Amino acid sequence: MVRLIHPYSFPIRDRFPTEQPQCGGENRDTHQLSQGQSGGAAPSLHCLLPWPPQDPPTCWQVWAPPGHAEVPAGEVSRDLVGLGSQPSPRPPSHIRHQPDAVARLASLHPALAGARQQAQTHFPPWFYNQTPDGSISAAPAYFMSYIYQTRHFFPPKIHPHLSFLRLHPPWTPPAMQHSSIHWFRKGLRLHDNPALLAAATDCRCLHPLFILDPSSGRAGTNAWRFLLDALRDLDGSLREMGSRLFVVQGCPEEVFPHLFHAWGTTRLTFEVDTEPSARRRDATVAELAEQHGVEVIQKVSHTLYDTERVLALNDGKAPLTYKGLQSLLASLGPPEKPAPALTLEHLQGCHTPCQVSHDTEYGVPTLEELGQDPTEVGPHLYPGGETAALTRLNALMDRTAWVCGFKKPETEPTSLSPSTTVLSPYLKFGCLSVRTFWWWLDEVYQGQEHSQPPVSLHGQLLWREFFYTAGAGIPNFDKMVGNPICLQIDWDDNPQHLRAWREGQTGYPFIDAIMTQLRTEGWIHHLARHAVACFLTRGDLWVSWEEGLKVFEELLLDADWSLNVGNWLWLSGSAFFHRYFHVYSPVAFGKKTDRDGAYIRKYLPVLKDFPAEYIYEPWKAPRAVQEQAGCLVGTHYPQPIVEHGAASKRNLGRMKAARAQKGNESPGRHQAPLAPCRHPSCLPLLQAPSGSNQPAPQWLNHEGKSPRSSSTDPHRDPQPWVRHHLSPFDPFRSTASH
Repeated sequence: MVRLIHPYSFPIRDRFPTEQPQCGGENRDTHQLSQGQSGGAAPSLHCLLPWPPQDPPTCWQVWAPPGHAEVPAGEVSRDLVGLGSQPSPRPPSHIRHQPDAVARLASLHPALAGARQQAQTHFPPWFYNQTPDGSISAAPAYFMSYIYQTRHFFPPKIHPHLSFLRLHPPWTPPAMQHSSIHWFRKGLRLHDNPALLAAATDCRCLHPLFILDPSSGRAGTNAWRFLLDALRDLDGSLREMGSRLFVVQGCPEEVFPHLFHAWGTTRLTFEVDTEPSARRRDATVAELAEQHGVEVIQKVSHTLYDTERVLALNDGKAPLTYKGLQSLLASLGPPEKPAPALTLEHLQGCHTPCQVSHDTEYGVPTLEELGQDPTEVGPHLYPGGETAALTRLNALMDRTAWVCGFKKPETEPTSLSPSTTVLSPYLKFGCLSVRTFWWWLDEVYQGQEHSQPPVSLHGQLLWREFFYTAGAGIPNFDKMVGNPICLQIDWDDNPQHLRAWREGQTGYPFIDAIMTQLRTEGWIHHLARHAVACFLTRGDLWVSWEEGLKVFEELLLDADWSLNVGNWLWLSGSAFFHRYFHVYSPVAFGKKTDRDGAYIRKYLPVLKDFPAEYIYEPWKAPRAVQEQAGCLVGTHYPQPIVEHGAASKRNLGRMKAARAQKGNESPGRHQAPLAPCRHPSCLPLLQAPSGSNQPAPQWLNHEGKSPRSSSTDPHRDPQPWVRHHLSPFDPFRSTASH
């Protein structure tokens, strides 16, 4: 028995052979049908097969999720599916499409009702797949049907997408019992999405759902555009599978009870989210689902490992060093392989009910509809979505030598085009699976000499895992107060300085160029993030890292909560990193890779005509030079808001006092030690100039030279040092993606 709708019509055999077809060669015991005449431009309904195969048939059967309907033979007329008055001793030679034929067919079973509108307007090609048990299944782009228990063969080449097929009876269709919602949050992809596959298993009705809550989070216009790109791309991919994305606005705790009732939901699936606020939300939704009799399935796929399992291995505590994390992961073995991508085969027998008004009721909104100003978006350099993510990844993986030789500290923050992968936004939103990235790298590495963690691309993904684990295991991770690993510091409350830093108006061109790139493009190199974070906090302005965190959450496309928090803690000297006397110079650091100032000229065009001698310190240029450049400092571009040397000297003393106070306190359960991290990735941080034979050129002053004799005590020298390599890790998005 079968229900088929196809843009061609052809005769149905008068009788069905009773012998069993063989499963051997391609043409053994096959029964071909001759191609008939097309029923015109209108699609044809063909065919309803008699059941059981006998002569004459006693009834016709139509099967569709979750069951089938029997129609007495007399109710099948020669020209259309409908009510007939006389029994038909044999199947009709044609069942041609009439305007209301689909409606009458739909009346035979409620599950077919949703096919009416689609069938009368558009028929995409059918695709045929051989299922694991050897049967042939058919799956159109709008709804699914099954073919089974027949020895009926379709003629070859009646359509470019059809081939000579054989059905292998007997086969009983699976029990399609569930009405599933898959809740997309992160994980905006079809590849490596085990929760989505779980939703499609034994499913008769699938609603892919994304809930937009414009009141939550601090995302800016660029980030909203990236998200909407990703949702449109996801909806397009689901369309190709015969499904659609349902976008609903509101609070999940309020939305779900209504949807459970309206959609008759029996199963809810979603990807595990490790963020504390997300876990609280998910726990509430799970309770609501239980109250409505809805099964909940959660799957880990946003991280390489299950963070709960990693924490359990460490007695419930987050490892505070990279080496500590590596030791724990070594006991777990390599990351799990990615799950298969969703295909038409996974959706056989499963349909997504869509109305003509779907785009109006459940479509992806515009920026304006979300209350965002589209004039505030910058250049569209990094379009969102799974398609763009896989395209970028594919292009990068083709560069085998570059991938194998990648060392994060050797990339340049002042490069006019990204010197790293820029996959971080796609990993943040889950447009790209981190496990897919990991195992593709593993494939490229095979048989090749390649860099190693922590500086390699694999190493960057492990840094990502490090901060995810810390965020999941450390209480109040995103706050200073109540955070057991965070240094308690009396930061200044200076809104003017914070605003100047955010808007790129500090008077230091390198800092302002970075913040301008961030505000317009939504992405900056990880060492650029180092420089501006140090400047805001312990280096110059002494403003709390929590304030910088909020700005990055708004402006970054890749503002991943755990990574953003962890790296602000690191760069402010509040946790993880303890060489607080190593400070970025807002002048010398940029000169190291861009002495001419091309980066500054690109993002601060007001300074583009300054000579290289003054491009980093325009306030030092004679007035005549400023006039010739068309920019008067103090009029067209601000004076420096602080004097770096004096400010960093003062802040050094304040940081020493805060650390001395912490040293007098008893360490808590998660409290980080005062001793610096000894992991090899951090050893360059510990090798400041001294009387030993350790290399000194990492630490440079404004002139690019060592600031002291080798006998100088770094704790007493007021001259702030400048990082050459902060460390071979990837702060502020510790993935290879920056």
